[in-house]
Amino acid sequence: MIVERLALVGTGLIGGSFALALKEAGAVGEVLGVGRNPATLEAARELGIIDRAASFEAAAQADVILLALPVQATEAVLLQLAPHLKPGVIITDAGSTKASVVAAARHTLGEHFRDFVPGHPIAGSEQSGPSAARADLYRGKRCVLTPVPETRPQAVDQVRALWQAAGAEVGELDAATHDRIFAAVSHLPHLAAFALVDELAQRPDAGAFFRYAASGFRDFTRIAGSSPAMWRDIAFANRDALLVEIDAYQRALATLRAALAAGDAQTLYDSFERARSARDNWAQEQDQ
Repeated sequence: MIVERLALVGTGLIGGSFALALKEAGAVGEVLGVGRNPATLEAARELGIIDRAASFEAAAQADVILLALPVQATEAVLLQLAPHLKPGVIITDAGSTKASVVAAARHTLGEHFRDFVPGHPIAGSEQSGPSAARADLYRGKRCVLTPVPETRPQAVDQVRALWQAAGAEVGELDAATHDRIFAAVSHLPHLAAFALVDELAQRPDAGAFFRYAASGFRDFTRIAGSSPAMWRDIAFANRDALLVEIDAYQRALATLRAALAAGDAQTLYDSFERARSARDNWAQEQDQ
């Protein structure tokens, strides 16, 4: 067993899957659940994700606390936990942006900041809530930790061990590099999918487009089924890096548009071939 008592602030897909994986691995004793909705906590208990619901005061006495919640809520939750935290409690998170989360922790945790380990599991689904949680969500997936110089090494080691017990491959980045990378490979694709579906939906003849859309449209737009509130928060939390990536994407689209307008088939082909090759290489690495 790695940790006797784990507290989840957020018992949906991310937090719930973490708890189920650790329980399956025998890596955790008791799991507490904290949240605003009693019905959600009861559903998590019935599904075996948590053992009981708890207050912020009780959660602050756990050995490890995982924040699995919208990144914009991080500071408010840490403010509720901070006055009650026991010495040595390890706090970590699963947010999709890291610089804003580190800033919130630094601002709120005082001496406990050294025991805060920022993290981001690279796994998920457009589904949400406790019913979406599953024990194998992180198996073979990557998880990034972004500790800062003040972070206690033993805290990083324990959080790493928990994610490894959940099946993840754990690496480390600094927060700024993390946010720059995920603005490009995660946050921008979500915005692109939302934008395409929203633009089509607002056309007077939208029904015809959706009626004939098939697998290519389904694959590209699957992530537009994700939580609007969560992705609004992520976009604002990583605004500066995301603006840079939107500009780069617009330049790439402008190049394709210019080639199309000019009848420049070679530029289109070269771009498509580079993209196909890069994606094939990435997919092969994912399958290894």
